[in-house]
Amino acid sequence: MEALDIARWQFGITTVYHFLMVPLTIGLGLLVALLQTQWHRTGKEEYLRMTKFWGKLFLINFIMGVATGLVQEFQFGMAWSEYSRFVGDVFGAPLAMESLLAFFIESTFLGLWIFGWKKLPARIHLACLWTAVLGSVVSAYFILVANSWMQHPVGVEMVNGRPRMVDAWAVFTNNTALVAFPHTLTGAVAVAGGFLLGISWYHLWRRRRDGIDTVDEQGRVLVGESATIPGRDKTDHAVWLRSLRIGAVVAMIAFAGTAITGDMQGKLMFEQQPMKMAAAEAACHDGTSFSVLSIGDPGSKNCSDVTAVIEIPGILSFLAHNDFTTDIKGVNTLVPEYQQKYGKTLPDNPIYGDRAGQEIQYVPVMAVTYWGFRMMIGFGGLAALAALVALVLVRKGTVPESKWLMRLAVFGILAPFGANAAGWIFTEMGRQPFVVAPNPQFTGIDPVFMFTAAAVSPGVSAGELIFSLVTLGSVYAVLLVVEVKLLFRYVRGGVVAAMPELAHGAQCKKGDDGDNDGGASGGGTGDTDDLLAFAY
Repeated sequence: MEALDIARWQFGITTVYHFLMVPLTIGLGLLVALLQTQWHRTGKEEYLRMTKFWGKLFLINFIMGVATGLVQEFQFGMAWSEYSRFVGDVFGAPLAMESLLAFFIESTFLGLWIFGWKKLPARIHLACLWTAVLGSVVSAYFILVANSWMQHPVGVEMVNGRPRMVDAWAVFTNNTALVAFPHTLTGAVAVAGGFLLGISWYHLWRRRRDGIDTVDEQGRVLVGESATIPGRDKTDHAVWLRSLRIGAVVAMIAFAGTAITGDMQGKLMFEQQPMKMAAAEAACHDGTSFSVLSIGDPGSKNCSDVTAVIEIPGILSFLAHNDFTTDIKGVNTLVPEYQQKYGKTLPDNPIYGDRAGQEIQYVPVMAVTYWGFRMMIGFGGLAALAALVALVLVRKGTVPESKWLMRLAVFGILAPFGANAAGWIFTEMGRQPFVVAPNPQFTGIDPVFMFTAAAVSPGVSAGELIFSLVTLGSVYAVLLVVEVKLLFRYVRGGVVAAMPELAHGAQCKKGDDGDNDGGASGGGTGDTDDLLAFAY
């Protein structure tokens, strides 16, 4: 395996790993801010408990997201220096704004929120959380601006073989970014909705298993209180039931949002990257039919070994143009067009090293794009369906006693994560063989694009990249164990894990953070082993 392949694997693994945390951070942050707003408005204790519990999990994920995200910056200089030189004049602005503006605001105000319980006025404290959460949303937009320019370069002119930004407004309002942003945001909210649903189901099921809650002859819940388990009172039941219903409703609304924005994004991709969408549909020949299932060898260069088993006429045209009759160009038509525009082989240029003169494979790995596209839709739809079923099953105030249903609900948390990861992989892999895809509408003298084969650092050997891949992989594996252990610990501990004072029978009122015993308040010592007690 050559250096280019190892560098791609390394960046792919670290990016997908990091992206698992990004949507949960954004989506859960928004929900925690809404929950604290409800507590501020109503003074109901269950909203405070929900804010504390879900806020604790939000903080754990945020910290891990920051730690893993830092690696992305290093890779640009370590393994992709030629890429950094090529895009540097364009990427400087959005990445600087993400780091110096959005992330600075996000981290500063999140710190004020963490240490501000009982120290800041209630409204100021709430405003700090909203500022931090909105900072994460803005941060995501700037990152998507940079990524969208790779998908659809605009606002530049070529100077000495490198793109130079001449229209910042065009870069920051790139139509690719304007469509990708709401799609990413709704996908993040879907992750948070599934997260709330699965964990809340687990806790309602535990209350049934422990005999705290029972049901009458009509199946309606009879909420009880435990005299031996701290925090398992009637308010605790309200916390989980309300969290489950909020999560389910949010998950369904978010899926509708991802479907609408995904349709918009798909239509744009048919214009900007027709080969990506042709590969995603296994559309080897021109036509209007959508492939529900295709079999064969998706790696064949001319699709000769790919056979459509189930097709729906007209749907592909609808996805691209909102009609059922317009033919969509297939792979066999697009390949000669790409070869005519961008060449059949890599240029004889020292930047390509031994890869110069190799045939360019314009068809991305069809197995990845084809199944990635379907996994994205399938996992998202499955999560929305599960949310609807959950709402029906808890209409009488609790969940069934079935253990396998509980396990299904908990494992269902992974479905929206899978949808987000599959969508990201599809988007990035489908762009190949370009690291900066050409803009079909670009009107400049020189087209703006860059082959991935030219982007890797020329001075980095395969051995060095293998070493860094193994090292980063090992560190990420350790971080994964740490995060999963922390999440499991606080999830199993319930609200008491986030509010140890409940074990002492403290009552929470509006305007108070509930730390009446001083044990878990910011700076307090207390008699708890809560790892993140300082946060509250």
